Formats: sequence, C-alpha cells, structure tokens
Amino acid sequence: VQLQASGGGLVQAGGSLRLSCAASLGTSSRYGMGWFRQAPGKERELIAAISWSGGNTYYADQVKGRFTISRSYNKITMYLQMSSLKSEDTAVYYCAARRNSRSGYVPVNADEYHVWGQGTQVTVSS
Repeated sequence: VQLQASGGGLVQAGGSLRLSCAASLGTSSRYGMGWFRQAPGKERELIAAISWSGGNTYYADQVKGRFTISRSYNKITMYLQMSSLKSEDTAVYYCAARRNSRSGYVPVNADEYHVWGQGTQVTVSS
C-alpha cells in the first residue's frame, strides 16, 4: 500500500500547479482520499478531500474556489489543481488515504487516514 505525490515546484503568485497522487492501494478496500499541507512552523492541515466515488468533496475555506480535487475514473490517481496561488500556499503537500470508506464518504479528520504519501514541496513566490 503506497501513495506517491508529485507535481510540486516553484511558481509565481497568481500561477497554477497540479499535484498528483498515484495510489497502489489494492482492490480489497474502498479509499477516501485527501490532500494535507504543512507550512514551516505550522500544524498540518487538511485542505481538500474526496470520496471513493469522487462525487463528494470537501475544501478548507482558505482554498475554496481556487483548488479542485479530483480522482481518476479507475481510482488510481488523485489530483489537486491549484490556481490563483498565494504566498501563503507555500507548504509541503501530502496525500493520504482512508481505508474501508463508504462510496460517498469524505474523510475530514486527519486521524481517519491510514496511509500517507511522502510530501511534495510547493513554493509560491510573491
């Protein structure tokens, strides 16, 4: 069971990036998934999450309207499209998965997640 995040980088304020999370989670369970981030000196925070079905999503207020979470039809890859990036979006971004999720359930608590990927750095220059 593995998650591999990618797509981070350096971007100017107002720009866009798309993060990807490739999942090797097996076929025996349904997984809700989410994107977290942690900025230096700050706690890790959930910024977006998506149900197994892909039909239900959650966004933190600070990214609502700017970020879009999605997952591929085969459930293998999750994406985070980030637009109108701000300097305060600078952080290490992590993807995570919750096993045994109901199809439409969106996990919104960090302690619900069982599997974590390595982080990918996003730096937004002002």
